[in-house]
Amino acid sequence: MWGLMNSGAVGLLCSLLIFGAHLANAQPSQGAPRNLEFASPTPDSSHKAATSTGNEPQTFRNAWGIDILISNGGFGMGAFYRREFGEDWLGFASLSVSEAKDDREVEQFDIYGQSYVPGKLNRFLVLPLTFGVQRRLFREEITDSFRPYVNAGLGPTMIYVAPFTEVTIISPPPGTLSQQVEFFNALGKGKPHYTVGGFIGFGADFGNEKANLFGVNFRYYFTYLFDKGLPSLYNTNDGTVAATKTDFGGFFITVNVGMAY
Repeated sequence: MWGLMNSGAVGLLCSLLIFGAHLANAQPSQGAPRNLEFASPTPDSSHKAATSTGNEPQTFRNAWGIDILISNGGFGMGAFYRREFGEDWLGFASLSVSEAKDDREVEQFDIYGQSYVPGKLNRFLVLPLTFGVQRRLFREEITDSFRPYVNAGLGPTMIYVAPFTEVTIISPPPGTLSQQVEFFNALGKGKPHYTVGGFIGFGADFGNEKANLFGVNFRYYFTYLFDKGLPSLYNTNDGTVAATKTDFGGFFITVNVGMAY
């Protein structure tokens, strides 16, 4: 009887071993997903911590500032607003004022060191309101501390004409008496004229700190009056108009200083 029991026990034990071995072989495929339930949450927590600490670079989409203009006509000032539309494209609006001169003007100095321009009749102030686009170049090839670009703009332009000299014709005999008009007094005696102007240019922004803007822009402005022009010079002998001006554009060096936000 004990022999039969021992034989039964051995058989049961063998059956359990075989069944256990079968479960052991099937366990990896069935239990693999369960291992994911015990994965440490540390990576997710550290990722959330990294993003919450603000380590990612801040994006500046808007900017404003001032323009300092330098040309053959003298100096000018302006202001601008920029808005980025992508990594390489932005739009802008700018308003500036600068002086324009007739290329035939010849500045001279008297014995006291004071300057004067013989035959200059009027002074011109050019105020363009420009809307345009700017395209960054070589973004992936050049470091962010030097950001070259090309830009272009178009918009309405006001040309303000103010007297530079008041001329009195003496007759007879033919002759003139002239008196230079002080700048601020001349502004009150001026008259505006309107046209459309634009520019094309290239330049670069400098510095790694994008919150503070500093750059240089080389521009050529196209500003024409499509009529007989505005009087610019007069004949010193008889006081008649000797020259008119229709082209108020030209080459400008523009220094940009501003801030982004």
